[in-house]
Amino acid sequence: MLIPDVFTFNILHSRTIEVNGVPVVSVIDTPLSGINRVIKRIEDIVLSSLILALISPVLCAVALAVKLSSPGPVIFRQTRYGIDGKAINVWKFRSMRVMENDKVVTQATKGDPRVTRVGSFLRRTSLDELPQFINVFTGGMSIVGPRPHAVAHNEQYRSLIEGYMLRHKVKPGITGWAQINGWRGETDTLEKMEKRVEFDLEYIREWSLWLDIKIVFLTIFKGFVNKAAY
Repeated sequence: MLIPDVFTFNILHSRTIEVNGVPVVSVIDTPLSGINRVIKRIEDIVLSSLILALISPVLCAVALAVKLSSPGPVIFRQTRYGIDGKAINVWKFRSMRVMENDKVVTQATKGDPRVTRVGSFLRRTSLDELPQFINVFTGGMSIVGPRPHAVAHNEQYRSLIEGYMLRHKVKPGITGWAQINGWRGETDTLEKMEKRVEFDLEYIREWSLWLDIKIVFLTIFKGFVNKAAY
């Protein structure tokens, strides 16, 4: 008997079945297809609408603080990869004195002089991410999913980590399985990025509505504030 060792490959979701008695391997990119994709989009629309309505006073207050604290625009738009690797503009409250969106983007580090005083607080508390609920409402992002990285970082790590670009088989998220498991903030070593990717791919393989609800619930209690977020 010849058994093809297909499971040594980095397949997101696969199973063996029989068709008229013939064993075949079914390769599925992600469980987020068909009705599941519709369910997740409904989830995103409902949650983002409710959250935007609730946080509108916070959005106004943060926008005012950013505007008064340093010169420059309130919103920073950075090009990142969305689903299937298509470019999207991700919105954030500006937290730095520079607006890096080039082929080389330097991650923020502890005591980074580029970060403003208000920006430091926003980054530690994730308040700078709040405008991304608009990205969710308009369909470019999801509430839960792999965090989108700058294009420069994607191009750097895709050649270093096997299966890295499989993260883009789903929409990027504001929060994710990796973030609530502690893999948030600066990835100053390759091992840290590998762990983040590992949890991102596990999320895609195991996706369910209840997993999304669990991640949202845990994010409220431990996902927003993190010592590694500079």
